[in-house]
Amino acid sequence: MTTDAPDRILRLDAVLDRTGLSRSTLYRKMEHGTFPGQIKIAERCAGWRESAVNAWLQNPMSYSVGE
Repeated sequence: MTTDAPDRILRLDAVLDRTGLSRSTLYRKMEHGTFPGQIKIAERCAGWRESAVNAWLQNPMSYSVGE
């Protein structure tokens, strides 16, 4: 069954809780392309697509941006 529900945007604390990563590790992985990048929500607000975080959680050791 597929849903037409929009992809949720997760804020930093939710991403850290789901992944178990520290803030510094998360940003280092983003810099190296081994964690999904943020999307800008507002002028001083960003988050991550829930689907992208879930894709990373499926296989964190082999994930690379652009898959």
